[in-house]
Amino acid sequence: MNLLTIRRALLSVSNKTGIADLGKRLTEFGVEIISTGGTLKALHDAGVNATSVSDVTGFPEILDGRVKTLHPGIHAALLAVPDDSSHRKQLEELEIEPIDLVVVNLYPFEQTVAKKGITLEEAVEQIDIGGPAMLRSTAKNFKYKTVVVDPADYKEILDEMMKHRGATTEETRFELAQKVFAHTSRYDARILEYFSSVGTSPATEHLPSIFSVCLPKSETLRYGENPHQRAALYGNFHSFFHKLHGKELSYNNIVDIQAAAELLEEFSHPTAVIVKHTNPCGTGSGETLAEAYAKAFATDSKSAYGGIVAVNRALDMTTAGEIDKIFTEVIIAPAYEEGVLEFLKRKKDRRIIRQEQPLRTQHALTMKQIAGGVLVQTEDAVDLLPHQLKVVTKRAPSESERAAMFFAWRVAKHVKSNAIVYARADRTAGIGAGQMSRVDASRIAVSKARDAGIDLHGTAVASDAYFPFADGLLEAVNAGATAVIQPGGSVRDEEVIRAADENHIAMITTGIRHFRH
Repeated sequence: MNLLTIRRALLSVSNKTGIADLGKRLTEFGVEIISTGGTLKALHDAGVNATSVSDVTGFPEILDGRVKTLHPGIHAALLAVPDDSSHRKQLEELEIEPIDLVVVNLYPFEQTVAKKGITLEEAVEQIDIGGPAMLRSTAKNFKYKTVVVDPADYKEILDEMMKHRGATTEETRFELAQKVFAHTSRYDARILEYFSSVGTSPATEHLPSIFSVCLPKSETLRYGENPHQRAALYGNFHSFFHKLHGKELSYNNIVDIQAAAELLEEFSHPTAVIVKHTNPCGTGSGETLAEAYAKAFATDSKSAYGGIVAVNRALDMTTAGEIDKIFTEVIIAPAYEEGVLEFLKRKKDRRIIRQEQPLRTQHALTMKQIAGGVLVQTEDAVDLLPHQLKVVTKRAPSESERAAMFFAWRVAKHVKSNAIVYARADRTAGIGAGQMSRVDASRIAVSKARDAGIDLHGTAVASDAYFPFADGLLEAVNAGATAVIQPGGSVRDEEVIRAADENHIAMITTGIRHFRH
């Protein structure tokens, strides 16, 4: 058990939650408290007797607080091994008293860079130096020191001290040290991830944090994509999507929720998306959510069964009533109007999710596991800019055709390749996803539209990559489309453009490809 009594503690936290109560309880155990800056003030304001680090080190805080705990008087007190006679002698000669407990949490770097409009200079100021150093020093010496990085662990420490007359066990100290190394590793990796995102390339020499093994485990899932696969959720997914009702989220639910939210963020008007197996089976915008949902549902009402529905406005009763007419696995909304939750909760297994914050606040990188490692890339977050668009046909698109093109293009970006999307200015009309040939994707989109009774005449078509041959374009022509938006860049571009001109089609090339494998 190796009990060690806590006699002296250093408290220095960015997150002040519970720190005053912790300080009070520690003093009840007779613990001497050392503190810094804002933490010291918070303790004094709460009537807790605490000594300034400057009084311990004999050196003032300098450089606007950048340097305060980086001192031998602190780190020797943390790193000394009590069983080592040489260590004890050096501490005595230098009049350094051991510190038994360190309670530190770090500057809020991750929360800072999640905000919009943060400059690199502002982000850099939130990189903690002294905090990680103290945490690592104490965690390294866990056999003799106790370290706490998470305010949620204050109660555990106090309960253990109560049980063991002011002492902690080595088992607890080791567990807390593990937490520290996971936390500091994640913290540093978040900094690397941010620096990578503001640079020109993600190809840094080290793996960014979002894929780091030190992400905290959130929960064990029932299984993975299939029942024979084990799975778990890591990180802070639930700070973005909070489940209000229904069965626990499955691995596939979580993947689909992410896909639906990513697509939804392409639109600012009231919009509804329906996703199945990460592919959109319908997207619609309107003056109201009910109108938007009706358009999305009409695209492919068959595939919508058992799908994921996401909306970007508070879900109202009218729209909820329409969604309720078929089986829906998950409903996602930023809020729910009065009475809607009670109505939807009648079906106990249906998952109801509230999206707490947008995804685009993150500096996202994506990964695919491969033999021996991973592939890492920046997210596909590029927007269409006017100067990138090029009308390549004799006929320019009308304003309504342009609107339909852009709607289709936003959706196609989120459809598995090869992807073809037929759309009008406010809704999808046919979606062909994940085919080995582009012409087959177009045929599937046309077939689905016909099955749904949707007339494709006058629609616009978006292709996630260039048409390698004219056959894909001609498939759209035969279906009744009048406008096409595609990246261009094929060696047969002239052939494709000529076919468009011969059929009085308006075509825009973007120079941007949206493969999604």
